[in-house]
Amino acid sequence: MSEERDLSAAFDRLEALLEFPVEFPLKIMGRRVDGFAQAISDLVLEHAPDFDPATIELRASSQGNYLSLTVVVRIDTRAQLETLYRALSTHPMVSVVL
Repeated sequence: MSEERDLSAAFDRLEALLEFPVEFPLKIMGRRVDGFAQAISDLVLEHAPDFDPATIELRASSQGNYLSLTVVVRIDTRAQLETLYRALSTHPMVSVVL
């Protein structure tokens, strides 16, 4: 429950800094496996239908074991951002969301 409270407090602070709608960058990291980028693209599109998957920036780790995706998404509300963040952070292929 403390983690949930911390996350909610973080979104409170973030909301105070943002003016919606906003173009919001997210960095998603996971193991470099087949289908990772497509799975993340599909998930982002579920929450932000106007997202253009062609704009995803990909970067492999120095050892090539991990892949970092940077997406910039138009976010209209705090609820949309929270829902997208939670969906990404709980996805089984995702290690970290920043």
